[in-house]
Amino acid sequence: MNPLIWSMLITSLATSTIIIMSSHHWLLAWLGLELNTLSILPIIMKSHHPRATEATTKYFLIQTTAAAMILFASTTNAWQTGQWAITHTTTPITTAILITAILLKLGLAPLHSWYPEVLQGSTMHTAMIISTWQKIAPLTMLYLMSNHLQTNLLLTVAALSTWLGGWGGLNQTQTRKVMAFSSIAHMGWLMAALTTSLHLTTLTMITYMIMTTTMFLSLNATKSKTLLDTGTTWSHSPAMLTLTLITLMSLGGLPPLTGFMPKWLILKDLTLANLIPLSTLLILASLPSLYFYIRLTYLTTLTTPPTTTNIEHKWRFTTTSPLGFTVTATAATTMLPFTPLLCNTT
Repeated sequence: MNPLIWSMLITSLATSTIIIMSSHHWLLAWLGLELNTLSILPIIMKSHHPRATEATTKYFLIQTTAAAMILFASTTNAWQTGQWAITHTTTPITTAILITAILLKLGLAPLHSWYPEVLQGSTMHTAMIISTWQKIAPLTMLYLMSNHLQTNLLLTVAALSTWLGGWGGLNQTQTRKVMAFSSIAHMGWLMAALTTSLHLTTLTMITYMIMTTTMFLSLNATKSKTLLDTGTTWSHSPAMLTLTLITLMSLGGLPPLTGFMPKWLILKDLTLANLIPLSTLLILASLPSLYFYIRLTYLTTLTTPPTTTNIEHKWRFTTTSPLGFTVTATAATTMLPFTPLLCNTT
């Protein structure tokens, strides 16, 4: 792609997110969402592969459907209340439609079917953008509506997403689909945090973005598109592989790694709110996710290169560490001791 066009698309993508984050009017937020969708579509189809075209089409249909629902609900809200401000969305039906549209944009269960397919049809870098940066705009709208959110709906979606994210990833052999179901499960935890504390939601989102970015940078550097490919990564860069495996454990929420911090704090808040059954459900739902992370780790360490046939020549090539990987990997694994500081500053 032409560098000028590429820079224009990235600039539009960043600008659209900033427009949504700084808007209080529904029409301006809708305009930002449409600009955001139009900016990411050429980036997804950049590889000119049939799967990329399919992923682009699916992404376009889902995002425009959600945007149309938001426009309809905001118009209905303005008709009933006389207000276009996002913070004045008070009618229950309008709020339910808006939350459903935003959940569709985020790819949460039960509206999640499009998400793994879109990530599978995209490149690693594009999948990373969809899994991290593209989450900011819809979450900003949920932040602005935080005083009028329907708690029962969000907690139900949180429980469904964590369960489906865990069970859906068990039979996957493609690393991008594994990361997609991981994202669905983490978004479920994020919805649970949104019902208790906005500060905790911010901390959970930052932690998720750091861990997911680290994983996608590593998978892209080692060209690991399937679980079978991960068995050859040790011959590329042992240090990078070690950090990747520790990051996988952090994604699963194992102490004393960074990923344990948001789950620990969310469970504490839910327990203090007397939501013991939901807390137990979330803990049990994290076990399938942890299983496929450990399975990925096991498959990676199962062989001892360079003695196996499938990496007889591959071990001779070196892998350049991606830019910023050391910083993100360190943050994704060692930030648990900073929990009190992060809780007070986010």
